[in-house]
Amino acid sequence: MTDTIGALPKRPDLSLSVSARPNPGLTPMMLNHAAWVTPDAAATAEFYTRIMGMDLVSTVIEDTSPSTGLKIPYFHLFFRMADGSTLAFFEAPGVPPPAKSSHIAYDVFTHVALQAADRSEVMRWYEWLKSNGLDVQGPTDHKGLILSIYFTDPAGLRMEITTPLDKNWNRHDAKAKADLDLWANTKKKAIEEGRDVVQAMTDLCVEVRRRYERETGSAGHAVSA
Repeated sequence: MTDTIGALPKRPDLSLSVSARPNPGLTPMMLNHAAWVTPDAAATAEFYTRIMGMDLVSTVIEDTSPSTGLKIPYFHLFFRMADGSTLAFFEAPGVPPPAKSSHIAYDVFTHVALQAADRSEVMRWYEWLKSNGLDVQGPTDHKGLILSIYFTDPAGLRMEITTPLDKNWNRHDAKAKADLDLWANTKKKAIEEGRDVVQAMTDLCVEVRRRYERETGSAGHAVSA
């Protein structure tokens, strides 16, 4: 059996922080890469080069993870998008398939979203993917924020092609902070009062959706992720 002795960084528990110092001005420039495990590097390369139109631009063959010291032989592939950012994959022979998710939410919410130029291009992607036999969900209008379609790659990664419908979709800072406070405070209050947290958060979602419907005059519906 392959020796996998090594060390992973511990997950941070920011609730234990005593200083809560403000960020000193450090913000990542862009996505360099996000990475996943694939059972078949060749099938993944075929999908991302032919179907997704990306270039295979860098590879690594090694038997040890340099960041952790884990002894696992692997082939690491990088596929470049138009802005220079990349998606990456590891094929590691002998690694068993991932365990089945404990809830479908993990399979729905865990995904990677790639941006298209406009609505028309999203629909071109829709037709192209369907013509290659992919099961495509959508298009879905996320409350006027973005328009998306969804599909799955050969490794089982859920993917999204999306385009902004609101040019300021990622500039609603004040609303985002207010929504976070509303969510966190509602959950905290439910716990303190001994209420069912799932029901409390469901009630909040219904209330927020009704508020959206009143403000926009739309029929409204639960937005799929």
